[in-house]
Amino acid sequence: MNYTLITGACGGLGGAFVRLLAERGEPLFLTGREESRLQKLADTLLSELPELQIEYFPCDLADERSRGRFFAYADSVKARFSRLIYVAGADVQKGFEKYTEEKLVMQTRVNFEGAVSFTRAVMGRSDLNGTTEFLAVGSVSGLYPMPYFALYSATKKALWQFYAALRVELKGRAKVTCVLPGAIPTRQDVRKYIKKQGLWGKLAALPPEKVAEKSLKAVQKNRRSVVVGFWNKMMRISTAPIPLSLKMKFIAKKWQKTEKDAF
Repeated sequence: MNYTLITGACGGLGGAFVRLLAERGEPLFLTGREESRLQKLADTLLSELPELQIEYFPCDLADERSRGRFFAYADSVKARFSRLIYVAGADVQKGFEKYTEEKLVMQTRVNFEGAVSFTRAVMGRSDLNGTTEFLAVGSVSGLYPMPYFALYSATKKALWQFYAALRVELKGRAKVTCVLPGAIPTRQDVRKYIKKQGLWGKLAALPPEKVAEKSLKAVQKNRRSVVVGFWNKMMRISTAPIPLSLKMKFIAKKWQKTEKDAF
């Protein structure tokens, strides 16, 4: 059985991908940190779509042993993959001197190492015949270095660069896309942040269902990367001529007032 593998399946954006593909009747292999939430999600989907082919297994993406257990289970049920959607991410936001070693390792591993690890593992369990799709959710935060969001923006930049390079390596054998959305109103803390940004925050934010839909279209067209949302695209274009030092000064002034911890 060929599945679409979705990480962060129980989150707001991951759940939007799950719902969209489930309604299309595509076989799904879901993962997240909590087995109870995965089971609840699978039970809900099967109650509405009893013909849906679905597998799930919990995974801590920051732990290589947990990732190994996940793929050992996938092998035990003879799973193959036609698509990877790497949604999971850790959006710790604070001055870097306030990080603990635990938060540093967790954010780096979830945002980048986990994505690279899952991509490699899925490559080895896919046909790579030109129809396989690799979709990673990056962020517009990766477009520039972001003081007070430095590690997050750096890991998202690294993810974009990795996928851009991999796309060349897999040309003709797989479609590889990294999408760059802005803020997505999922959790309460994100909604609060968007509200604080005023009109621009409201215009730049997109609902998770719209981001999922646009992201799937992007990878089907084999786009290298796509900034998701009209206003996010306008922001990138309009700020391009501004010197990086001035952009970072503006970002620092704006972002030093906000702190949040993921997980």
